[in-house]
Amino acid sequence: MPLHVTDYTWTQTDSTVHISVPLKGATAAGVDIVSTEEYLKVHFPPFLFEAFLFEPIDDDRSSAKVGNGVAVFTLPKKTHKVWEHLMITTDDKETKKEIRERALLTQEQKLSAELKQKAEKRQAEKKYALETMMKLEKVERDRIQQMKDAEREKTTAELAAWQLRQKQEAEKAQQNQNHQIQRNPDTKTPGIHSDAEKKKKKIRAQLPPPRTCGNIPVTFTPRVFPTALRESRVPEEEEWLKKQAEARRAMSAELEELEDLTEEERNPDWLKQKGDKCFSNGDYVGAVNAYTLGIRLNRKLPALYSNRAACHLKLRNLHKAIEDSSKALDLLTPAVSANAAARVRARVRRGSAFCQLELYTEGLQDYEAALKIEPHNEALQRDAQIIRDIIQGSAGQNGTQ
Repeated sequence: MPLHVTDYTWTQTDSTVHISVPLKGATAAGVDIVSTEEYLKVHFPPFLFEAFLFEPIDDDRSSAKVGNGVAVFTLPKKTHKVWEHLMITTDDKETKKEIRERALLTQEQKLSAELKQKAEKRQAEKKYALETMMKLEKVERDRIQQMKDAEREKTTAELAAWQLRQKQEAEKAQQNQNHQIQRNPDTKTPGIHSDAEKKKKKIRAQLPPPRTCGNIPVTFTPRVFPTALRESRVPEEEEWLKKQAEARRAMSAELEELEDLTEEERNPDWLKQKGDKCFSNGDYVGAVNAYTLGIRLNRKLPALYSNRAACHLKLRNLHKAIEDSSKALDLLTPAVSANAAARVRARVRRGSAFCQLELYTEGLQDYEAALKIEPHNEALQRDAQIIRDIIQGSAGQNGTQ
């Protein structure tokens, strides 16, 4: 049972009540205070001061000072008049219990609202900081791009000026030579032809010896893409759908490091949509960042790897594009009709990266694999034929050397 404090003092004016409660040696950190319009509690174990106020007070303008062994409360009255007593005089325990419970509920709601307000303020500050950082990064990217453009224009102008000077010097030399010929028509100019012959001989000496003729055997490693029987398609599709459901639930352990993110920023599907929007706006670096964060949260979604591969293609990060496309294809198993379109996109992106690296044989294998999935796709047929023509042209050149 707590010991009730009875040696408190109080004074009042028409508008304010002042209460002084002795703390009996307790420190400020050990004092628990609850204050509402009709109730005041000061608890410092084992002592308790509890006041069921005579009239309502303005709790929002009330203040408390704890120190020097005493707690002093300044409580503005809602109604300006002199109180007959500090506390209500009723001895009804049920009434006091009801006031106490109502006060505790009000205090709990007040604390909850304050915590929510602080959390919202902190989140707004973080959001503002993130937006500011993104704007600064954009300004920096624009500044660097302007520097590159200015340097490119400067280099182009210098090259054009150099070419103009070379042309003028050549014309001037030609005019001088013509002038000398006109003055001495009988003079032969063997030096001109001899200098040209010397230059040709020097160039021939620097050339490598001619290659011997021969044939280079080219073999293609077949890739087997098994076509499931109609009877076995149902369990394969069930396995694919099961893997997708598990992927949605498999949130990475790195969430602990990303606890400051909003609910949307913790959702890989939302990050994928954000990356898609950045990609459509031409912000490929921003799209890569969004897809990468989504992959950190969930490494089982093939669309994130495939779409990041498309960004790497735009940024000319060809080896990364091949790596992400291969990862997407690994996740797009088993091969069922539900993921056919995704497998085509991943194959085409990897094949395009191979071709840009001039690895046309590997690129053609991916395009042919895509054509097995969509055999009537005219764009794929055209691209595959272009790659075949490049490979055949290279082989023909090698055979005639």
